[in-house]
Amino acid sequence: MRIGIVCPYSWDVPGGVQFHVRDLADHLLRLGHQVSVLAPADEDTPLPPYVVSAGRAVPVPYNGSVARLNFGFLSAARVRRWLHEGRFDVLHIHEPASPSLSLLACWSANGPIVATFHTSNPRSRAMIAAYPILQPALEKIRARIAVSEYARRTLVEHLGGDAVVIPNGVDVRYFADAEPDPRWTGGARDGEPGTIGFIGRINEPRKGLPTLLAAMPEILAARPGVRLLVAGRGDEEEALEGAPEEVRRAVEFLGMVSDEEKARLLRSVDLYIAPNTGGESFGIILVEAMSAGAPVLASDLDAFRQVLDGGTAGELFPVGDAGALAAAAVRLLGDPARLAKLGATAARHVRRFDWETVGADILAVYETVASGAAAVEEDERTGWLGRLGLARD
Repeated sequence: MRIGIVCPYSWDVPGGVQFHVRDLADHLLRLGHQVSVLAPADEDTPLPPYVVSAGRAVPVPYNGSVARLNFGFLSAARVRRWLHEGRFDVLHIHEPASPSLSLLACWSANGPIVATFHTSNPRSRAMIAAYPILQPALEKIRARIAVSEYARRTLVEHLGGDAVVIPNGVDVRYFADAEPDPRWTGGARDGEPGTIGFIGRINEPRKGLPTLLAAMPEILAARPGVRLLVAGRGDEEEALEGAPEEVRRAVEFLGMVSDEEKARLLRSVDLYIAPNTGGESFGIILVEAMSAGAPVLASDLDAFRQVLDGGTAGELFPVGDAGALAAAAVRLLGDPARLAKLGATAARHVRRFDWETVGADILAVYETVASGAAAVEEDERTGWLGRLGLARD
């Protein structure tokens, strides 16, 4: 099957949608399909052979963050050329309602279109106002996928229609088989102070690092010597502005980490904390942490609650409550049996997110849409032949 995938966000900036598109393309290629991905990318960005650059992206405020998107007349021309050259059996567009390559592709494409909706946010006047512009493009979509029930509800409230829920995928074995790194292990299960992990853009408020830093004095008071390992891009001094000296000593900034380093970090820490404050439709980092065997403590966001099976596969604390976060972290780090149980439960739970399962579900959508389009084309062909008296049984 010839499959075209449109990624709206810049390929050189790490993010959940980019990772999902990359891993989906890799999975489909392993199965023998022909795959081409169109994405924004800077000229010097190293790209896999299946990725076609649509040019440099520009930062745009979107969904409570700043997304790097590509839009305009030149981008539209590149989209049309890519569609013409690809002659895809199925076109898979991610975030088609964003002002990006995805919307341009939706406007330009003909044939079977599948769209995945990742965004979750409150009902907004901007989305309501934009609906008349989006409607012609959205009506071309043959099948809709939402990465979570929360993303599905956002789609229904903003744009109408419905979607099948297929979660983001993770290569579970890749994280499970990673080797722990002695630099990052903390030994909480053996009575040592322990290490806490955080991965995300450190200066983006909704990722919640300020809440975690606010909880650190209480955690350190109960467990002197505990370390907080922070991986991600951002201004480290700005993140620690106003933090007490004991917190500064306990925090280790690792900067941007590779996929291999991320897996090893998650295999090493005693507790992974996701203190996000909102704007999350799924929580791929939670699945990666669980795949690596790291016990998870996360904000009680709707999307996180769903990923953690209502709190069975990981513990939850009230959003933005540094005191509750600290109390839960201290309790967990002091309870090796609970940490082990969370890790074992998570290892069973993450199987539903493995690419073997998720990829099969997405392919089933592709095949349904493609076969439906072929049936319509055949009906149209025989209809014309019938009117000409040339149709055959």
